[in-house]
Amino acid sequence: MTRGRGSPVRTLLAGLALAVALAPLPARAQELADFDYEHLSFRGFGFDAGYLWPTRVDPTYSIGLRIDMGYAGPGLRIVPNVTYWSSALVSSEVTELEDRISQLIEDQTGLPPSSLDLGTVDWRDVAIGVDAHVVWDSLFDLLTYGGLGISAHFMDGGGPAIAGTFIEDALDAVTAGFNLHFGVEYPVTERFRLYSVAKYEVMSDLQFFHVRAGWQLMTGPNAPGEER
Repeated sequence: MTRGRGSPVRTLLAGLALAVALAPLPARAQELADFDYEHLSFRGFGFDAGYLWPTRVDPTYSIGLRIDMGYAGPGLRIVPNVTYWSSALVSSEVTELEDRISQLIEDQTGLPPSSLDLGTVDWRDVAIGVDAHVVWDSLFDLLTYGGLGISAHFMDGGGPAIAGTFIEDALDAVTAGFNLHFGVEYPVTERFRLYSVAKYEVMSDLQFFHVRAGWQLMTGPNAPGEER
């Protein structure tokens, strides 16, 4: 995956450059920043689809759900989310795993190990997280946002050759992650909006760049400055 690591960074930098280009309009941005928020409340939900470029598995698609809990402070929106993706370990990772197991067999038995073929090894992730969006308005009725997020990743490994073995157990884990993100929203109506977001997610043994796009249905009020 070495050849793909530069592309996510360039894409993230391009997104930050876009954020500068879409500088907030002073009047409406002030409304979002100065609004008096008392408590969080459920305001809507959205569904999205995306694509990610991980460091140890093949690039793959994702599906996700986000929940809009409104604002915890001036311009600070809280958005819980759930994401799912599944992909196969890259061939170099599988080969390394085969070599380690072969070496373990040789160390334990003193005999040269027979040829080992693990075939396809899959890795699935269900992530439950919370993102904090710093929201401002820009040109063309766009809402732009950026921020940080934390998540718990429920990783599940599998494959015909490793089913029920210690290898499968080693790939199963619950691990923490955090992300840096930037996104854009467009309120089509007061109750319906489109959104996209780019994230760079970091975990202890996996990192990935992730782009997603979807729609959100608003069930609660828009904050001042969010209106169509």
